[in-house]
Amino acid sequence: MRYLTAGESHGKQLTTIIEGIPSNMPLVKDDINESLLRRQKGHGRGKRMQIEKDLVEITSGIRHGYTLGSPISLVIHNNDFKHWVDIMGEDPFEEDKKIRRTISRPRPGHADLNGALKYGHRDMRNVLERSSARETAARVAAGSVAKTLLKHLGIEVSGYVKEIAGIVAKENSELTMDERKTVSEESPVRTLDKDVEQQMMDAIDQAKKDGDSIGGVVEVYVEGMPAGIGSYVHYDRKLDSRIAGGVVSINAFKGVEFGLGFEAARKNGSQVHDEIAWDDDKGYYRKTNRLGGFEGGMTTGMPIVVKGVMKPIPTLYKPLKSVDIETKETFTASIERSDSCAVPAASVVMEHVVAFELAKAITEQFPNDQFPKLQEAIKAYREEIRSF
Repeated sequence: MRYLTAGESHGKQLTTIIEGIPSNMPLVKDDINESLLRRQKGHGRGKRMQIEKDLVEITSGIRHGYTLGSPISLVIHNNDFKHWVDIMGEDPFEEDKKIRRTISRPRPGHADLNGALKYGHRDMRNVLERSSARETAARVAAGSVAKTLLKHLGIEVSGYVKEIAGIVAKENSELTMDERKTVSEESPVRTLDKDVEQQMMDAIDQAKKDGDSIGGVVEVYVEGMPAGIGSYVHYDRKLDSRIAGGVVSINAFKGVEFGLGFEAARKNGSQVHDEIAWDDDKGYYRKTNRLGGFEGGMTTGMPIVVKGVMKPIPTLYKPLKSVDIETKETFTASIERSDSCAVPAASVVMEHVVAFELAKAITEQFPNDQFPKLQEAIKAYREEIRSF
């Protein structure tokens, strides 16, 4: 499995092409639209979410509610493009025609300057339009297809917020998967801890008032993954490393950890590793899950627990100092429409990025041309390892 996205933030549309989804898998556009609408929610979102109502158009790869095995192409139209035709249109324009909002002042913390240096763009709108987090809508679309595949294999994925601006949600390992989904969906900041919900919202409101932005930590929780998915044989087949790479590829994500994560560096081995036990019904299992469902680059069969760190968004309404690339003079950085905090939405993005890596690993390890055969293979494998 793989996917490719295309499109600019204020362009006509975002496009996702997914290759490697088995044939005869049930899939309808509501499966994708549900995820896209979830991404648009969350306290702290900017006016862009009031303009764009992300809905998918399926243009290939699905017929009568089932996948064909051929590439799936998904389109998300940008409703606001009509206001950006002069700026983002593909047709040539007269050299003496002034194009408004030409960007020559890079924003600290963004891709603007580095991208301009790499590709030789004097107008850094050519960089920021593609590097914008708007592209994550296309990634969520791809991940929603992967989540549908996982769901039909008995694997559930949930994402939620653990921390915003240093305000930390308490652990609640007793929650079921359904409860995690329900509680996070009902929360304006997608947290499982109602006691800190208002504090997080207040912090977001204060950042907006100050013209600033704040970041946080999100967590993805996965149930139903059988043990032994991934590989210890080669570095690039370790599933946790693939997930880590996927997470830090999300806009503004700067760190990732599994289970105890960095806390493991401050504990003894006896406080970190998970003892192995046996049960007649479920086979091998771990008495604890401190390693977050991974050992040796492979799943253990325990829930996967992975956290991602999101830095504050670099576009500020009280911008930092920068340098104009034309005059080399010091100015304040450019201002683009943005959120004061996108951590709640980022939990949805990370959820779908993790889902795609899991689905990809499964389709690599088992027969995947036809979805019913993949289901049979997973069922047989689960029975095999239960009686190993």
